[in-house]
Amino acid sequence: MNAVLKPQEQPLAINGKRLWDSLMQMAKIGATAKGGVCRLALTDLDRDGRDLFVRWAKEAGCTISVDQMGNVFARRAGRDNSLPPVVTGSHADSQPTGGRFDGIYGVLGGLEVIRTLNDHGIETDRPVEVVIWTNEEGSRFAPAMVASGVFAGVFTLDYGLSRADVDGKTMGEELARIGYAGDQPMGKPIHAAFELHIEQGPILENEGVTIGVVTHAQGQRWYEVVFTGQESHAGPTPMPSRRDALLGAARVIDLVNKIGHTYAPFACATVGMVQVYPNSRNVIPGRVFFTVDIRHPEDETLLKMDADLRAGIARIAEETRVEVSKLEQIFYYKPVSFDPDCVASVRAGAELFGYSHRNIVSGAGHDACYLAQVAPTSMVFVPCVGGISHNEIEDATPEWIEAGGNVLLHAMLGRASR
Repeated sequence: MNAVLKPQEQPLAINGKRLWDSLMQMAKIGATAKGGVCRLALTDLDRDGRDLFVRWAKEAGCTISVDQMGNVFARRAGRDNSLPPVVTGSHADSQPTGGRFDGIYGVLGGLEVIRTLNDHGIETDRPVEVVIWTNEEGSRFAPAMVASGVFAGVFTLDYGLSRADVDGKTMGEELARIGYAGDQPMGKPIHAAFELHIEQGPILENEGVTIGVVTHAQGQRWYEVVFTGQESHAGPTPMPSRRDALLGAARVIDLVNKIGHTYAPFACATVGMVQVYPNSRNVIPGRVFFTVDIRHPEDETLLKMDADLRAGIARIAEETRVEVSKLEQIFYYKPVSFDPDCVASVRAGAELFGYSHRNIVSGAGHDACYLAQVAPTSMVFVPCVGGISHNEIEDATPEWIEAGGNVLLHAMLGRASR
């Protein structure tokens, strides 16, 4: 049995109720009928969420800066402000039918770390910063994580600002419109970075584990594909004469699913978006746009999945007599190995509180994956109910939320004193 600590021996802890209340207040911005949120990147609702965070951060004594991609940094001064900071944070944008915790938990968890340091009058050697990364989701503007990618030098600034939504509005235009087109240059030295997040999968809850110590993240490839056939009347056109673009796309959807199963258990393969033209019930579709997302923690396997996809698309196009008008990989990053020292800091935080914990690989992409290219980085996972995320019913318990905040607090404190 673990010894019970005396009150003075209890480790420094966050205010779990305050963090939970902040999450629930933020969730009112863009709230949906099923209990989720819709705060698409660079919409008015995204601006409102940013504004609330900035107000809270200023009330906590932070200074605010915004870089050219709209990434918002809230800085708590350290004893030596010339030292590179310890950074935490995540994103505030959501999916169209998103949940209350995805992304914003990492932002407000970081804010709660600062509030806790203030409560106890703790001065860190290094500055501590909490960041909102712009357009992590990639739902409105593809690809995902574009602003952290620009920060890390993966993408150019011009590329990031020129990303457009389905209506042709660019990120640069929308940043200016909502008042978050900052003037700070992209990139800066970071001593260490941590990202707190719900797992977005079922492993932790299924195993009854409170903390996921994230050691790696899967590599990803995103594609955009266009099949072009020929529109024709659904009645008079004989089946052998058809050039049905949707038939070709449907067979690729099945192919993508088979690729995911072929490289099990770690592979994931998804078609998440399909646009059919002219989208009329009695017209054979002449053009279909669709997306493909493949993931695996080993780059060699990811390359095999890529080869299978390309060969399959070529074969299916020939069989269905349609043209592959576009097959473009729009997004790729290699599998990520997080910094061993930062991973150890996360594990030490979990052990300090006696939380059950296990190593885990992130199946989702996160801004931390790009930060890992320019700074020592790691992540902290907590469970989510049923492993469900990117869904309005996404949920977590206050106990999980508090535990993740406590681990983040001590991981950051350890690095901010170096």
